[in-house]
Amino acid sequence: MNFKLIFLLSLFGLFMGIATVYFIPAGIEPVIWLVIFAFCAYIIAKKCDGKLFLHGFVTSLFNCVWITAFHLMFFDSYLVNHQAEARMMVSMPKGIDPKYFMLVTGIFIGIVSGLVLGLFSYLMGKIVTKSDSKTNIIE
Repeated sequence: MNFKLIFLLSLFGLFMGIATVYFIPAGIEPVIWLVIFAFCAYIIAKKCDGKLFLHGFVTSLFNCVWITAFHLMFFDSYLVNHQAEARMMVSMPKGIDPKYFMLVTGIFIGIVSGLVLGLFSYLMGKIVTKSDSKTNIIE
């Protein structure tokens, strides 16, 4: 496993964690993630010798940690900019902490997105050729 590559690609999750709190609306977030996943899958396919699915899956799990952490740390700001999510949390049964709900939802989304990025990475590996190891920027 190339954990350096996984960590570096997971920095998209750090960016998106901050960006979705303050300036990326929920409506365009999936489009941005699609672009990020395509880029990550391409890089994984070019730089990794094997286990492409696993590299994509673990990258998304790291993304999940970044995003969920930022959404929880800046919970109030997140809800101000994401009214649909705020309404959903208000309509939850009493006794369920909205932050706990966000944590569980974040983990679930991390797993599902991991399956998607893993699949993208695997399929991209069938399309692209590997880089020459002497020219690798990310090893």
